[in-house]
Amino acid sequence: MPFAARPFQPSGKQGSLGVMVPFRLDSRLAADTLPIGDLALCSALLLDDARFPWLVLVPRRAGVAEVTDLSDEDAMTLMGEIRVATRVVLELAKPDKVNVAALGNVVAQLHVHVVGRFRSDPAWPGPVWAHGTRAPYPHHAAAALVERAAGLFAAA
Repeated sequence: MPFAARPFQPSGKQGSLGVMVPFRLDSRLAADTLPIGDLALCSALLLDDARFPWLVLVPRRAGVAEVTDLSDEDAMTLMGEIRVATRVVLELAKPDKVNVAALGNVVAQLHVHVVGRFRSDPAWPGPVWAHGTRAPYPHHAAAALVERAAGLFAAA
C-alpha cells in the first residue's frame, strides 16, 4: 500500500456546479493530532494524547461525513487502510486490544479512530471518549512516535 510521509496535499471533489471543492482537515482534528503521512485514501494522524496509542484516519474526500458517503471503491480502500492502521498500532504499542470506531458526534468530518487499549489504561474497560484530560506527548516523544509509525505504514 503506498504511503507518503510528506506534508498533506489537498484533494477534493467536484461540487454540484462543477467547481472543485477542496478537502480540508477539520480544524479540531488538526489541533488535536500530529500528521504521520498519507495512504492512498486517508491521511494518517497521531492523536496527541500520550495516555493511549491512538491513530486517526481521515479520508481525503470533501464533504464526507459517513462511510456510506464514500464510493464503493473508497469504502473498500478505507477498510484496507483501517486494517493496516490496526497492525501499526499493534506493532507500535503491543496493546491488549485495538478499538476501531467512526463516531462523528463532535467532528462531523469522516474520521476513524484506531486506539490501542490496555487492561491497565485509565479508561479500561470503558470507552476512551472524553475520559479525563488529554496528555500531550513531549515533543521528542511525539517526533519519535510519528517517525516510527511512518516507517511501519511504509513497510505495510
